[in-house]
Amino acid sequence: MDIEKAFEINKETWNTKTGIHYESGFYIKQAFATAKNSLNSYEINALGDVTDKSLLHLQCHFGQDSLSWANKGAQVTAVDISDKGIELGKKLSTELEIPVALVCCNVLETSQHVKEQFDIVFTSYGSIGWLPDLKP
Repeated sequence: MDIEKAFEINKETWNTKTGIHYESGFYIKQAFATAKNSLNSYEINALGDVTDKSLLHLQCHFGQDSLSWANKGAQVTAVDISDKGIELGKKLSTELEIPVALVCCNVLETSQHVKEQFDIVFTSYGSIGWLPDLKP
């Protein structure tokens, strides 16, 4: 399978999963809306204080972790291939009044859509397996 076809299937899959995940118990949307945090302690400990740091979140899904980093003081730009995920992330950003710049693009094309430099680049566990080729 060529890379373009792999990313097309990937996008379709994540567009379908966005609504399912948001409604599932795994993402616990009510608890997140209250605490404005979906990060695990090991992620918080690994990055430390992110106040006033610029953070690029790759493969952000619908942005809960991105919003969590922004709520902790980071200036966050987040990218994901799923337009449904980015749409939901923008809705949550507005509803929770947590500013995050959300960009829909293939992670391997991020530099074509995001020109800034960042203090921190973050991606969560489980994201690398969705990439058919790590060299780019």
